[in-house]
Amino acid sequence: MNVPKLRFPEFEGAWEHRKLGDVADISSGGTPSRTNVSYWNGNIPWISTNQIDFNTIIDADEKITESGLKNSSAKIFPKGTLLMAMYGQGKTRGKVALLGIAASTNQACGAIIPNEKILSSSYLSQNLSNRYDEIRNMSNQGGQENLSGTIIKSIDLTFPKLPEQCKLANLFVVIDKKISTHKKKKGILEQYKKNIMKQLFTKELRFKDEDGSEFTDWEEIKLGEICEIAKSGGTPTSTNREYYNGDIPFLSISDMTLQGKYLNYTSSFISKKGLENSSSWIVPINSIIYSMYASVGFVAINKIQLATSQAVLNLILKEGYNIEFVYYALVEFQSKLAKFITTGTQGNVNAMTVKGFQIQVPCILEQSKIATFLSSLDTKIAQTSLQIEKLQLWKKGLLQQMFV
Repeated sequence: MNVPKLRFPEFEGAWEHRKLGDVADISSGGTPSRTNVSYWNGNIPWISTNQIDFNTIIDADEKITESGLKNSSAKIFPKGTLLMAMYGQGKTRGKVALLGIAASTNQACGAIIPNEKILSSSYLSQNLSNRYDEIRNMSNQGGQENLSGTIIKSIDLTFPKLPEQCKLANLFVVIDKKISTHKKKKGILEQYKKNIMKQLFTKELRFKDEDGSEFTDWEEIKLGEICEIAKSGGTPTSTNREYYNGDIPFLSISDMTLQGKYLNYTSSFISKKGLENSSSWIVPINSIIYSMYASVGFVAINKIQLATSQAVLNLILKEGYNIEFVYYALVEFQSKLAKFITTGTQGNVNAMTVKGFQIQVPCILEQSKIATFLSSLDTKIAQTSLQIEKLQLWKKGLLQQMFV
């Protein structure tokens, strides 16, 4: 029964089933005392769990000394050791990565050294990566969920002979490299966009008119003054079922953060009666939606008519203002937002504050040039993100079919 659904044609026969602890040595490292400066900034690479992210670790963020190594439970693991995060913040726990160098680790890293005669580290890395959620769910319960050496040893493992392991690992290494290349490309594009936006909105970089002449100076103006309407929404009484599950899209903050620049759908809907019995209203297509609570300063453009809660300010622009430019101006304004946020259990801004934001606006032609250029960068970033998603989905499908 231990055979994959999809297999290289030259291989056959059932895969072997063992506990991980039966085919690998499993231990962990340690952390030299932080108060002893002689233990740190040496020449021995030291890895912590925050570097484990399903990728080969090429180098270490920190280094310890020989003295630090001897006076702690830290130990040096050879290149190719598989590290598993046993605990850590967020979704770190359960992630695995191969050491690209010989290095020491902290005690939160489980070091897995397989028996090379029967198990490939690269294959094991792909196998355990594919079972990330399953392994996380094996954690000890308590104040802080974590894995342990005993739990790691108990992981059920099914694997083929070494030649098939190596061929599988090589296939997924190629796929991982493609994913990594696209992620690097996306990061470069995002950093370039960030830098170019700063230059554009500080006017270090200016576009010119079609005839090569300079555009006029930018005008400083309050955000509310460029709007025909600047009005927040409202939320129908949540206990009245008649007000919900209608046909009017009703925006939540999570809808904004999930979709980004353009809003094409909402996860919730209200009824006509809900709209009529609240301060919510129908916001027309191509309005600026600005978050005042929760993800403060998050901005988007709606591509469908929708209603919103009081948590966002809806801006309908006057003629002579390019909506894409205003969107980017407000994205750039986020760097100045901290001084406007009120303190409390949850920081926020109010409608009057947002309408009073002083923004600088060029003539409509320069607005359009800036908006077109930045939109083209966003398109490239979105296309790269889509390529990453497709590759990850393809990899996931192959893992499910080619592993037992």
